[in-house]
Amino acid sequence: MDFLKKLISIQGVSSDESRICEFIHAYCQSNQNSWKSIPEIIYEPNKHDGLCLIFGQPKTVIYAHIDTIGYSVGYSNNIIPVGSPRYTEGMILVGEDDLGEIETEIMLFEQPDGDFELKCVFDRTITPGTLLSFKPNFVETERYIQSPYLDNRLGVYVALKVAEKIENGAIVFTTYEEHGGNSVDYFSDFLYRKYDLYQALISDITWVTEGVKHGAGVAISIRDSMLPRKKYLDRIVSICKKNSLSFQLEVESAGGSDGSILQKSHLPINWCFIGAPENHVHSNKEIVYKYDIDSMINIFQVLMKEL
Repeated sequence: MDFLKKLISIQGVSSDESRICEFIHAYCQSNQNSWKSIPEIIYEPNKHDGLCLIFGQPKTVIYAHIDTIGYSVGYSNNIIPVGSPRYTEGMILVGEDDLGEIETEIMLFEQPDGDFELKCVFDRTITPGTLLSFKPNFVETERYIQSPYLDNRLGVYVALKVAEKIENGAIVFTTYEEHGGNSVDYFSDFLYRKYDLYQALISDITWVTEGVKHGAGVAISIRDSMLPRKKYLDRIVSICKKNSLSFQLEVESAGGSDGSILQKSHLPINWCFIGAPENHVHSNKEIVYKYDIDSMINIFQVLMKEL
């Protein structure tokens, strides 16, 4: 899990994914010769830090977003959420502005109208616009991983593990997912036009809920706020059952992912969200069980071969 820990340590708040994208690009270049198939690497740092791997003749693509939630610093050290982070007073945030490195705490100040204002405690005024993220705090036990940003650095980790064994397929590392979604639209159009590629899998992390538990395998989402094509979902479930893979079925009424952008696009893309369940979502102490991580890797490996 040292590689996952390294992925988590690199800041990549939505709109500022260049460092994590550079790291993933360098990793792929350094390791591709040991993979089953050497991919074509499409790296577009000037186009929203786009990164795409093409293996052989792709029929299915994995999308894994590399950005995270966080905060923008406003005026007078107030902080504005990026995405939907969960916060409590005293949480540690880190970042860097033009005056140096920053490590600060979240403070909640009650306003006369009863609302709360979020601020960060620091010994100087932080440059407005600076992006802050949760301080890395990686904990590994025999049973689970606890860390900020398992959503979605764990999805990225799974995609890179699957890359080792792909013969035909594509992997796209996307940006902006936590704050509106963007680069998935660009790459889905490119892959559809060049390869007639209309099958997609979303490598992301979901929630522990009433129907989805830790330690019961990866969750295959039947729906969230969006509604993927049933015929495609049925095919995926059938493949997983045929191969005796461990999984759970998720049915939710809220939430979204890169799949939401695909459904709203002009392209007829079949997509399915597949992710390990986590507790304490969007906090600095997200928890995912190792069994579910292994289940996620196994399912993606099989689906990329059989779809």
